[in-house]
Amino acid sequence: MNRKEIIEYLGKENISFELIEHPAVFTVEEADRLKLPHRKAHAKNLFIRDEKKQNYFLVTIREDKMLDLKQLRRRLGTKPLSFASADALEKLLGVKPGSVSALALMNDREHAVHFCLDSEFLDGLIAAHPMENTATLFLRTEDLIALIRKNGNEVTFL
Repeated sequence: MNRKEIIEYLGKENISFELIEHPAVFTVEEADRLKLPHRKAHAKNLFIRDEKKQNYFLVTIREDKMLDLKQLRRRLGTKPLSFASADALEKLLGVKPGSVSALALMNDREHAVHFCLDSEFLDGLIAAHPMENTATLFLRTEDLIALIRKNGNEVTFL
């Protein structure tokens, strides 16, 4: 799915959202300078893999948190973890670095990527790029989780 298709899909699924257009952003710091609304909904997305490149994970956490890969490895029961390549990102989720968001899981037709979500987003809003980093969607976290599960991806709460 591309930006237009994901927005149409959300409409088809009767999922309400707020869309804000903005210049391209590639880092949390750049996004912060935009002064977007819903501060508690802002997220950072990390695409990681195990050392054998057999298991891939999209981890979405609050933008002000740090991810401890060793702790995550223990939580998930995997081999050592590291960041996945841009090639793997494009192959599995159909997006380029800087445009990663949980919505990209809609492009994971093989259900190869396990989604890990910061539980602090539950019962609120979450921000997500609509397949490109020139806009941000704000939607209810429960709606996002339902979409991801409907797509066939596993969800783990951190």
